[in-house]
Amino acid sequence: MKHANIDFNDAQQVATGFLMPAYYNVEATVYQTKYQAFDYARYLPVITEGSEWARGVLFRSSDIAGKAEFLSGKGFDMPYADVSRDQHLKGFELAGIGYEWSLEEVQTAALEGRQLGNEKAMAARKVAEKRLWDIALTGATEKNWTGLINDGNVPAADVAANGTGSATFWATKTPDQILADINSAITGIYTETKGTEIADTLLLPSGVMDLLSSTRLTDTGMTTLAFLRQNNAYTARTGQPLLITEMFELNTADPGGDGRAVVYARSPDVLRFHLPMPHKFLPPFQKSSMTWEVAGIMRTGGTEIRLPKAVRYMDGLIDNS
Repeated sequence: MKHANIDFNDAQQVATGFLMPAYYNVEATVYQTKYQAFDYARYLPVITEGSEWARGVLFRSSDIAGKAEFLSGKGFDMPYADVSRDQHLKGFELAGIGYEWSLEEVQTAALEGRQLGNEKAMAARKVAEKRLWDIALTGATEKNWTGLINDGNVPAADVAANGTGSATFWATKTPDQILADINSAITGIYTETKGTEIADTLLLPSGVMDLLSSTRLTDTGMTTLAFLRQNNAYTARTGQPLLITEMFELNTADPGGDGRAVVYARSPDVLRFHLPMPHKFLPPFQKSSMTWEVAGIMRTGGTEIRLPKAVRYMDGLIDNS
């Protein structure tokens, strides 16, 4: 029996000719898909400006010093104002997650007249978004980065120990005591910054979100959460709604693992997530005789809290013992 000769190089050329248009169809489909579970842009201003390949971002901060005093008539004792300046550099880093296609997968799809499946591309995209989500929230230990919920420069303290048995846990407190804890944190930012910043966002552990939405204020007929949305220090001062949302990562975020809430001003002047290069796929290249790789790359500088005094951590909210 005589076997036909198989031109392996021709098979590769056919595969390559099929692969490129298939890749662009897959890429377009993947970037139409949204991953709401990793929506870090909801909590942080995402900065994508500037060059994708910049080493980082340089910014300067300044403060004024001096005091006007009474003078003698001759003016030899004139006080002077001065300005202090600080320079800060936030570096960017390259990260990546991609996928690959084998010759068998490509040839089979071409033979059957169908597009290559987008499952691998969607998986890579979702893994990339999950990584950016984790960096935004808690940083990256290998880069010595912290995130939105664990920055060491942010003021952090247990809430008042006035619950049952002098506990801090909100499950042991009355709705009025819980509301006092929250408004104290909002007012604390306003007072500490002398009115220049006011918190407009409250992130809660999922456990206490359930508590507030199910506990009723008996004299109002409203749940604690509904009452808080209408009556809080931010809304009272601005007339604008306070953003209140939950985050599972906060259930064990405080140093003792007892739950943390975050109150902050959601403004790029206060904090930001650097993403000069959102995740993107590079064109496929043949990395072996039977495999094509699609590299996926991104560059980020993580979360930067520029004004830590405009952020507060409230700890000791949940008994996780």
